[in-house]
Amino acid sequence: MFKPFRTAAVLGAGVMGSQIAAHLANAGLTVHLLDIPASEDNKKAIVEAGWQKALQLKPPILFTEKTARRVTLGNFDEHLDRLADVDWIIEAVVENLAIKQQLMARIEGVVSQGTIISTNTSGLPVNEIARGLPLSFRQRFLGTHFFNPPRYLKLLELIPTEDTDTNILLRLEWFARLHLGKGIVVAKDTPNFIANRIGIYATMLGIKAFTDEEYTIEEVDTLTGTLVGRPKSGTFRTADLVGLDTLVYVAKNLYPAIPDDESREIFRVPALLTKLVETEALGAKAGRGFYQKERGEILALNPQTLAYEPAKSLDLGDLKSLRKLELADRLRALYQDRGRAGKFFRKYILSVLSYSAYRIPEITDSPAEIDRAMRWGFGWELGPFEIWDVLGFKTIVTDMQTADIPLADWIVKMIEQHQVAGFYQQDQVYTRDREYVVLNTPQDEIDLKAIKSHPENTIWENEEAALLDIGDGVVLYEFRSKGNTLSFKVMAGLIEVLNLLEDSDYRGMVIGNGDVNFCGGANLMEIGTLADTNELDASVVVLQFQKTLQRIHYFPKPIVAAVRGLALGGGCELVMACPQVVAAAESYIGLVELSVGLIPGAGGIMRMAAWAAEHAAKEMATQVQPFLQKVFETVGMAKVSNSAEEAQELGFLSPTAKVIMNSDRRLYVAKQEVIRLDLEGYAPIPNRDAIMVLGQPGKAALEHAAYVFQQGGYISQYDRFLANRLAYVLTGGEVSAPSLVSEDYLLQLERESFVPLLKEEKTRERIAHLLKTKKPLRN
Repeated sequence: MFKPFRTAAVLGAGVMGSQIAAHLANAGLTVHLLDIPASEDNKKAIVEAGWQKALQLKPPILFTEKTARRVTLGNFDEHLDRLADVDWIIEAVVENLAIKQQLMARIEGVVSQGTIISTNTSGLPVNEIARGLPLSFRQRFLGTHFFNPPRYLKLLELIPTEDTDTNILLRLEWFARLHLGKGIVVAKDTPNFIANRIGIYATMLGIKAFTDEEYTIEEVDTLTGTLVGRPKSGTFRTADLVGLDTLVYVAKNLYPAIPDDESREIFRVPALLTKLVETEALGAKAGRGFYQKERGEILALNPQTLAYEPAKSLDLGDLKSLRKLELADRLRALYQDRGRAGKFFRKYILSVLSYSAYRIPEITDSPAEIDRAMRWGFGWELGPFEIWDVLGFKTIVTDMQTADIPLADWIVKMIEQHQVAGFYQQDQVYTRDREYVVLNTPQDEIDLKAIKSHPENTIWENEEAALLDIGDGVVLYEFRSKGNTLSFKVMAGLIEVLNLLEDSDYRGMVIGNGDVNFCGGANLMEIGTLADTNELDASVVVLQFQKTLQRIHYFPKPIVAAVRGLALGGGCELVMACPQVVAAAESYIGLVELSVGLIPGAGGIMRMAAWAAEHAAKEMATQVQPFLQKVFETVGMAKVSNSAEEAQELGFLSPTAKVIMNSDRRLYVAKQEVIRLDLEGYAPIPNRDAIMVLGQPGKAALEHAAYVFQQGGYISQYDRFLANRLAYVLTGGEVSAPSLVSEDYLLQLERESFVPLLKEEKTRERIAHLLKTKKPLRN
């Protein structure tokens, strides 16, 4: 077992250095962020400016505002001695070999013998940066290539040198995966390492299709975006976000560094890109690049005039029907398409697959490492070799030969090995050594795909949910509805599995899934239909929802929610109801019902009222009021937490919830929580005797706050109406003075307020608008 890092130093407070420091602080480390001294009296002016600039970035780089307290600023002249006391030093100064070498020499003079030192470079030769320093230093030195933004992009490339001690590499790999939440790929010390080498190639291919092949910017972005399992930014929006000057810099440095690359010419910077940089059209940071936003309209570049024009209609055939297919089927259908879309995709993907194959063994020895790098670093749903398998190994080989696209030698040998059908077979991947190697799932992760491949593991299922046996006496209730919503079938299934669980020998249950988001809330389309029923029927549905969540909260066996990504509305109420929660750090949780013209109706208000009362120092109105005001603003503004830690601050997660950095571990950790609670002799949560509510005086204060917000132009008149309904329930309805009330009393108030809102015209407009546009309406 390795020892986790407690302290770190980041040298360089630029865009990457500041964000790396922030993410280390997110992970709980004490961090020293240093930069060169300023010439003025305040020698920390440069590092302070860099840090403050980073704190303004969106999305935010810190889990909570308090996290910033873990970062201490300094400069190289006055504070370099701090390096003697840290566990890990990350150098992140300007991409200049001489400057990095000089700084490494200074570090070597003060660093302790147990400290690991890494350089965050995106392309410089790692071996050269520490060359000439003592062997004892070089053995603790390696490259760490974080991807921007470090908090949100999973990939971390580790680049050991010829001298790096194996245990140093293993310790850093262990720590970064477990405590920073990273997906680790070990790369060879070659230009641009793995992800950028393949990613920049794919980007330049897309640009070439625009400049040389009569495809428009919009068409290229469509054919390299979500349609093919890539981020919606496609080629050109991504280039604008990265910065066209950065793209030119990378390509210009890469070209001379790869003299033996068979596709080297693709990295020669096209004249159009050079012209854009010369005219300071640098992308998003300059307000214009390949795209420009003008009066709310997105305009695209005309390559001849360099003017920006309205988007041209796509001449790509019927893509609407393609988008309805699952990704694998979509890729196959697009590859077979006989129109312009298929022509582009075939040429593009054959080139990318050929190039990726040729990079083995140059940049790595395994196709799986390239696939992981592209998924984790560039947001591809499938890596190059996974795509190759989806399209058909032999089909791609035949088409490459027909199109005279070169095949890597190891692929040729693979073809000669007659039984090879693709790169992946079950849990194995083919390597250039002409053998399949087992791809091991880490022991602290649960492979749902493998579990579901065995029918006996499915205990119960309907069209939108399933109960799975995940071993050791623990079951998993998995949502399978669209958006993982709490549809009527999901809720009906939950009632069935609770009955089954209570009468079984199973220890307990995890609620979760393998998707990016935990739960998008109630199914709004179904909720909308309640407006057309009589109030009694609608009230029965809401009551059943409340009873089910209350049953979960007081269930005789441990139930643990395993949360990642979004948990909104009813999904948030489900999380709040679970006796224990394991949440990925990147969990975004909130009661957002007011944004669709409703208020929380499944216990969310009741639990938030209880949270406010229980956080007060004393059970007195003056003590409770500040916490209730915070709840009112949080729910009234439909605030969603920026992280699991902030969700704890806001009251959506309890202080006992386990927050983990690596989201892939959440199901495993949740399972272990069920086992732990069972072994401890689990007893249901004691019934809450009463909740203090503030009555009419408290309601008046909250209603006044809503009035002030409306007068300030922050909310609409209907928002204020909804806020008043929220205040009514939070403070106990018609209760005249501060009083103690039961959970059932507040739940009844929730129902009585929720159901009539369904019939409000403005609420129906909000629901319809969100279903149509995926954006909230403030009417």
